[in-house]
This record gives sequence, C-alpha cells and structure tokens, in this order.
Amino acid sequence: MNIKNELKSFFTEHWKYLAVNAACKLNLFDEIEKGLHLTEIAARNNWSLSHLVLLCDALAQIDFLSKSDTTYLINKRSAYLTDKHPESLKYACLNWGSEHLNAWQNLDFSIKTGKSAFEHLYGLPFFDFLNAYPEKLDAYHKAMHAYAKDDYRNLPELIDFSVHKSIIDVGGGYGALLEFVKAKNPSLKCILFDLEQVVSSVNIPEIIKVSGSFFDEIPAQAEALILSRILHDWDDEKAKLILKNCFNALNQNGTLYIIENCSDKINLDLSLLSLNMAAMCESYERSSSDYENLANHEGFKKFNEIKINELQTVLIFIK
Repeated sequence: MNIKNELKSFFTEHWKYLAVNAACKLNLFDEIEKGLHLTEIAARNNWSLSHLVLLCDALAQIDFLSKSDTTYLINKRSAYLTDKHPESLKYACLNWGSEHLNAWQNLDFSIKTGKSAFEHLYGLPFFDFLNAYPEKLDAYHKAMHAYAKDDYRNLPELIDFSVHKSIIDVGGGYGALLEFVKAKNPSLKCILFDLEQVVSSVNIPEIIKVSGSFFDEIPAQAEALILSRILHDWDDEKAKLILKNCFNALNQNGTLYIIENCSDKINLDLSLLSLNMAAMCESYERSSSDYENLANHEGFKKFNEIKINELQTVLIFIK
C-alpha cells in the first residue's frame, strides 16, 4: 500500500471501533448470543432491519461476528463484549466512546490552553461529572474493574502482603485488586475506601467498605495503603494532597504502595496516554522519579520497587 492509500485508510480507522461501540450500546452481541435472528432483534427493538444488517456486515468484516448466509454468530472476539462473559470487556469498550471521544475531538483546545477539553465541553471536571450521573459512574467503574482484573491478578504473588495485619485500597473502585489480595491472604484485614456511591455497589465477602474522599481524610485504620492508578488522574497539587492524607493516615513505618505506569520503567511510549490525561483531567503519565519526588515532598521515603506487568510498577514507600 502506498503512503497516500495508507493515510486514507488511517483517517477512517475509528469507524471500526465506533461500529463495535455501537453494537455494545445496543446490547447487540448479547442479543445475538441468545440465538436471535436479526429480523427478530430488529422487530423486538423497533430498529431499522436494513441498517442493522449493515452494522452486522461491518462487524463480520472486521471479525467481530461470524456470518453464514443470513445468520450472524458470536465469535471469540465478540464473546468478550457480552455481559455474561466472566472477563467481559463490554464496559471497557463503551468507556472510550461518548464524552471521552468528544474530549479527544477537542484535543486542540487542550494543546492551546493546557486545560481539560472535557471540562471545557461539559462544565465539570471529569470525576465530578461522573459523580453527578450514577449510570455513567457505574459504567466507568465496571470498565476500570475489567482492566484491574487483568492488571492485578498476579500482584499477590509478587508482593508479600502478609507482612501487614491490615491494608486499605484508597480509591479502590469496585475492589478487583483487594479481592486478589484477600484470596491470597485470608487473614489480612482488607478495607476498600472510595466514595459512598462507589462502595455501595460493591459486595465482596470479608472486605470492609469505608466511604469518603481521599481529598478530605483517609481513615487511620491500616498498616499499609495502596494507591493504584490514582495519582496519574491528578495534577501535582492534588496528587500532593492525596499523598499528604495518606501520610496522615499511617503510623510511623507504615507502608504506601503506589502502582502506576512509570514512563521510565517501560519500553512503550506513553505520549498518547498522557494526551488522554491532558484532555480529560489536566494530568499526565509520570516517571518513577516524578512519583518519588511527590511522595518525598509529603514525607515518604522510597523503600523498593517491583515491576508487575508490561506497563505497571509498584513503588513502595515507608513513612
């Protein structure tokens, strides 16, 4: 393919994702998985049959459905985009459309001003916006939960959390990380700390739920704290406030685990991820020394670091 034709194809690559995103919005993969024919799906939902066929043909073209005559079937890819799949990525797919996509379409605003394109469009910082819409907040945490289940599955094998009697996952969302830690360390007191509207949706046996904001006060109830992909969402001043509250919540010699994509610890360029953070919430993907400087500023001293997967590193600090 020559460069001009390659560029022409590149300009419309987003069509593929948006077709899959539309199918997730319509719960189409779930409907097809039930064995329903497109005529029945269209009639039940009062959809345009001709346009539904177009969508399914496009999904088959990009290998998200299998097609036999006029029958469409779920395949290995689209199975992950159904609700009932134990490792469903349906909400992860949905996460990158809608408001997120709109912010990216206004990336030029962030480049010109250094401000959040998302806040410019919607009048609220990203997380305040989510907190104002329970369905969007739930969808976001379901998406993050799906990623966390992959990212942290091996974490308890790499870090011996049994050296602690108690641990708090600060801003821990729907609790995927703590669930793995608790399974490996059944006698460890595990506390999930997040906003009330988040923890109220979590039901994990033997994990204690405590509600609050890490910008106000973190409960002094544990020997160790975890900040997993929290600090990258915030600018330096807000990151320092979170770390200050972590410091105040720990006794002397307490442990803080910071899990992040450290730009100096991986072989991948994080520029696109940083642009996403800039457009959404005026932050960026930092280096390990950036996180160390932030933690040192609040009184923490680095103790160790452990690589847990291709992207993420655990930076371990002591008060």
